Amino acid sequence: MRKKQSAKTKQEVSAPRDRMTGKEYLSELAKLHVELVHLQEWVRISGAKICVVFEGRDGAGKGGMIKAITERVSPRIFRAVALPAPTEREKTQMYLQRYVPHLPAAGEIVIFDRSWYNRAGVERVMGFCTEEEARFFLMVAPAVEKAMVDSGIILLKYWLEVSQEEQTRRLEARIDDGRKIWKLSPMDLKSYSRWYDYSRARDEMFKATDTAWAPWFVVHSDEKKRARLNLIAHLLGQIPYKKVPRPKIKLPKRQGPHGYQEPNYPYKMVQERY
Repeated sequence: MRKKQSAKTKQEVSAPRDRMTGKEYLSELAKLHVELVHLQEWVRISGAKICVVFEGRDGAGKGGMIKAITERVSPRIFRAVALPAPTEREKTQMYLQRYVPHLPAAGEIVIFDRSWYNRAGVERVMGFCTEEEARFFLMVAPAVEKAMVDSGIILLKYWLEVSQEEQTRRLEARIDDGRKIWKLSPMDLKSYSRWYDYSRARDEMFKATDTAWAPWFVVHSDEKKRARLNLIAHLLGQIPYKKVPRPKIKLPKRQGPHGYQEPNYPYKMVQERY
């Protein structure tokens, strides 16, 4: 008979775990990468259509999450989409029109780094659309996503939740880092000051679009390593993929030179500086 476990104290439940080491992270990520390759081959052969949406505040870790997912798979099957600001022509289109061409066809996995939910978030908060346009979007989005799902698309929507303190730390780190300064735009600075406007917009977005056919999944992203592993594991668990059997691979015998000799050509060699 299993012994009854003692209830954990409030301090034990709320106590933060030790941060995952880089070695632990890479070990677990390698295992998940293998599964993502299995998923890729299943999608290619089965003709499945998968669409993954990433939303969250600036600095929540969307870019790093997408990189962790796609760094070991084929860009021909895993396609990341990060649309720029709409052109003057696109501004005159039906709002969702510019997103439709990027939806997956058979054998594709499309990952949106921000999506049509821009209208419910940044556009609404920063005044790029009217309040009426934002409310109309929230009203029609569930029906549009129902049509996507009914057409055979597996739609997964993730919100990366970052704390105020961690967002501040990450944005400040971009200021003095030459590798990251491109990530900090004037829009990011304006958005930073409107934390609670974004919170209200997020809450209303969830209330209107967290549906049975396209629910929102929330990932706490203050610790990037754990967040990436948790999300990838969850994503894999949402898709009914199977490991596709592959024949054993053996390299063929390389041909002989048959008289070939390396040419005495003055190649312009790259200087070996490192």
